[in-house]
Amino acid sequence: MIEKEKLKIYAQKLLFEMKEEEYDTLQKEFDVILDQLSLIENIPGISEVEPMMFPIVTDCVKLRKDEIKQEIDVDEVLENADHVYQNQVRVPKVVE
Repeated sequence: MIEKEKLKIYAQKLLFEMKEEEYDTLQKEFDVILDQLSLIENIPGISEVEPMMFPIVTDCVKLRKDEIKQEIDVDEVLENADHVYQNQVRVPKVVE
């Protein structure tokens, strides 16, 4: 069981504003999740299973190494931008 005080600390760090009854609900939901996770731990041989990068087996996927091919000058990047402010591309506000 996760303690309600820990939930309050986490909510504060994530800048959530919650009512007291919401913490009770959240605590119950976490209890359900932790119970379900404990069921996974009881699956025979689960500790021998290798973690997956993708949800399906993919033998043909090869990730390339990141390499810098050509650096672009800031002025060259900004010349195509509609709105520029202090050497940055200005975009519409999406979060209030």
